[in-house]
Amino acid sequence: MLVELRAENYAVIDHAIAVFGPGLNLLTGETGAGKSILVDALALLMGGKASAELVRHGADKAVVACVFESTPGAETILEENGLDSEGNEIILRREILASGKGRVFVNNQPATVAVLRQLAPELALVHAQSESLSSFDQAQQRILLDRFGGLSTDAVAEAHARWKDASGKLEDLLQGEQARLRMVDLWSYQSKEIDQARLQPGEDEALETEKRMLANSEKLYAAAMGGFEQLYEGGASAEVALRSALRNVEELARYDGRFIEATQQVASARATLSDLAASLRDYAEGINASPERLAEIEDRLALLDRLKRKYGKTIDEVIAFGLEVARKLAEVEDRDEILKKLKVELETGAAAYRAAAGALHSERKAAAARLAKLAEAQINSLAMKVHFEIAVTSSEGQSSPNAASWTANGWDNVEYRISTNPGEPLKPLHEIASGGEMSRVMLALKVTVEESAAKPKKKSPTPRTLVFDEIDIGIGGRAAEAVGQKLKSLSRGQQVLCVTHLPQIASFAAQHFLIDKREDHGRTKTQVRLLDERARTHEVARMLSGATVTETSLQHAAQMIAASR
Repeated sequence: MLVELRAENYAVIDHAIAVFGPGLNLLTGETGAGKSILVDALALLMGGKASAELVRHGADKAVVACVFESTPGAETILEENGLDSEGNEIILRREILASGKGRVFVNNQPATVAVLRQLAPELALVHAQSESLSSFDQAQQRILLDRFGGLSTDAVAEAHARWKDASGKLEDLLQGEQARLRMVDLWSYQSKEIDQARLQPGEDEALETEKRMLANSEKLYAAAMGGFEQLYEGGASAEVALRSALRNVEELARYDGRFIEATQQVASARATLSDLAASLRDYAEGINASPERLAEIEDRLALLDRLKRKYGKTIDEVIAFGLEVARKLAEVEDRDEILKKLKVELETGAAAYRAAAGALHSERKAAAARLAKLAEAQINSLAMKVHFEIAVTSSEGQSSPNAASWTANGWDNVEYRISTNPGEPLKPLHEIASGGEMSRVMLALKVTVEESAAKPKKKSPTPRTLVFDEIDIGIGGRAAEAVGQKLKSLSRGQQVLCVTHLPQIASFAAQHFLIDKREDHGRTKTQVRLLDERARTHEVARMLSGATVTETSLQHAAQMIAASR
C-alpha cells in the first residue's frame, strides 16, 4: 500500500506530506485547495507526463516522492532493471526542473520514467481527472477479466513458449540456409586443414622447450659435462675431496664417538654427489644435436603459429574451432532431417497452443458475460444509467502458425464497452468524456471483481492502492451513499484513496485528510492534515452546511459517521 506521499514546490503546493493507512483514505477540502493536485502528483510517480508548468512559481524545481510497501512483483522489476531493494519498501522520487527537464530516482538510485511505468501496475492504479486511460488499456482490461473469472494463463504461456521456440529455430534455419551453403566450401577447407594437422593439446609448449634444447645443444653438453667433471671425474673433483674428508672423519670416529654421525653425513653427501654427477653425465650423453630434428620442430611450430593466427590464440582454441566447423558441416548435411523435425515440432506446438488458447477464449467469453451483467448493475447504482458489455474477440480463425496476435496471454482482445445514455451505441471505455463517470465505472468494476475474488476458490485480493479523483461528480443523496458504501467495501481488501466533495462519502473514511490552503507572506500555501474524530466531524459538518457550521450540522455529521460504521 501507499505509506507516504510528499510534494514540494509542486503547482500551488509549497510543501505537503501525507501519511496514509490501510482501508479507505478520503481527501476533502475547499475547491482549489489542491486535492486533485495531490492525486496528479501520485500519477506523476506512476510514470505520468511532466512539464515545467508543474513547478511552483519562483522555485527551481518541483519534487514529488512516495513510499510504497513492496511486492514480490515489484522486487522482480527492480532486479530486472539493476536496482537494489530497500527492505520492505519502495521509494519513488521525481524531480521536475523549471527548464522542463527532470530526474527519476527509485530507492535513491537513478532510474527512468519507463521503470516507474513498469512498477505502476504493481503499486497503484490512479483514476485522476487529468489522467489518460493508458493505465487501463486492453491489457489491464484483460487482466481484470481474468482475475474476476479466476482464469490462469499458465497453460497458454507454456504452449506459446514451445511454439515460439520451434518457430524461431525453423525461421533461423530457413533464413540462414543460403548463407550456410555459401560457407560450406570455407568450412570444408578449414575442417580439412585442422584435421590434417593432427593437433595435440599443449604440443606447442613442449616443442618450444625441445627447440630451445636443440638450438643450445653444445652449451648444454658443455655445461653438463663440466659439472660432471667438477663433481666426480676430475682429479680435483668434489668427489675426490669428499672421499679424502670421509677417511679423516672415520679416523676421528674411531677414537671419539661424537664423529660417528658426522661420518654418516659425509658418506650420505658423497652418495648424493655421485647420483647427481651420474645424472649430469646421462643428460649430456642424451643430448641430440640433430639439425634435422631442429628443422622439423621449427616447421611444426610455424604450422601451429599459422593455425593459431587463423583459428584461435591457443592450440585448444584451434581444436575447438575445428569441432565447431565440423558440427556446422554435419548440420548442413543433415538439413533435411533437422528441417523435418522442426516442422513437426512447430505443428505440434501450434496445435497445443490453439487448444489452450481456444479453451481460455471460451472461459473468458463466459466470464465476460457474468462480469458485464454484475458490473452494469453496480454502475447503475451510482447515479448512472448505462448499458455495459465486455467484448472478447480472437484470431481463432487464422490458420497461419505465425499469427501476430498469438501471445503468452492467449489470442484474445478484451475491450470494455459502454453506453452512458439510452439509445446511444456502445463505445470503448476510453471514449467516455467525463472523468467522474470514468471513476465511477472503475469503482463499480473493482468492487464487482473484488467481491467475486473474495468468494471461495478465488484468488485473494491483489495488494494494490486504488486512487479515485472526484468520483462524486453529478451525484448526490442515495447515489452518494452507495458510492461511499462501495468504496468502503472495496477498501476491505485494498487500500483506497479518494477525493470527494460529498459528506455522504466522506463519512465512510477510515482516515480523513483535510487539504486546505492559506496565505503566508503574500504566497499561497497548501497543507495536508489528518483529522482526529472531532475535527473530522467538523469537516463533514462543513461539507453539509457550507461555511457556517451549526450545531444541527454537527449532530447530523456525527450521525452520518456513526451510521457508516
